[in-house]
Amino acid sequence: VNGTTGEGLSLSTQERKQLAEEWVYQGKDKLDHVIIHVGALSLPESQEMARHAAAIGASAIAVIAPFFFKPTNKDELVAFLQKVASEAPEVPFYYYHIPPLTGVKIPIEELLDGIKERIPTFQGVKFSDTDLLDFAQCISKNKGEQFEFLYGVDEQLLGALAIGANGAVGSTYNYLGQKNNLMLRAFAKPDLALARKYQFLTGEFLNFVIKLGFGVAQTKAVMTFVSGIPMGPPRPPLVGASDEFIVKAKAKLDSIVWPDGN
Repeated sequence: VNGTTGEGLSLSTQERKQLAEEWVYQGKDKLDHVIIHVGALSLPESQEMARHAAAIGASAIAVIAPFFFKPTNKDELVAFLQKVASEAPEVPFYYYHIPPLTGVKIPIEELLDGIKERIPTFQGVKFSDTDLLDFAQCISKNKGEQFEFLYGVDEQLLGALAIGANGAVGSTYNYLGQKNNLMLRAFAKPDLALARKYQFLTGEFLNFVIKLGFGVAQTKAVMTFVSGIPMGPPRPPLVGASDEFIVKAKAKLDSIVWPDGN
C-alpha cells in the first residue's frame, strides 16, 4: 500500500495514513498480509508513518531509498533505514529496492551483510530491478532462508522464481493476478513449458503497451476496464491515459488466448 502504483510518493502524509487505515480495516480476515510503504524524502515523515503503520496493525512496513539527497554507500542507506525501522520495533521491515526510479544502485548483496545487527526487524527486500546477478547472489547468501525476496519486475518473474524468489509484488498482478497465479502453480508442479506460456503472454501484453507509452496512469486505466472499478485520474505531473491507449490496450488484452482458454 502507498507504493509506486499507488502513487504513494505523490500523496500527503495524511492521505497515506488514511489509505493505510482503510486497507488494514478492509483487509482484516481477508488478506494474509498488508504491507504499508512508509518511505519518504523526509526522515521525520517516514518515521511518523512507520509509527502509524505499527499502531493500526500493519503486517509489515517497507521503505524506499531517499532519491533527491541520496545515500551514496551501504552505511548511509542502512543508517536511514534503521532510523525508520526503529520507530516500529515490533513490525517486520522490508527494503524496497527500485534503482530505476531512485537512482540508488547499492547492491542488495552488500546491504544484507550484517543487516540484522543494525535492523533486527529486517525481513527482506522487494527487488524491483533487472539485475538478476545481484538477485542470485542474495538468494545464495540466504541459505538459511532467513529473509524473503519479493520480485518486482513482472515480465521477469519466472526467471526470478527459478533463481529462488519467495514471492512477487507488481502492478500487473492487479489485473492479471489469476493468470500469474496459474503460472505459479505450473512452476510449482513443475510444468515449466506451461509456466513459460503464461510468462510469454504477459510479456507480449506488456511489450505492446510499453510501446504505446505505459506507466502508472496507463496501469490505472487497464485496471479500470478489467475490474470495472474506476481507479480515478493520476496526480500531476502524471497525466491520464488517452482514449486511444485504452481502446488499443483493451483490444490487445482481449485478443490473448491463455492456456486455460480464457
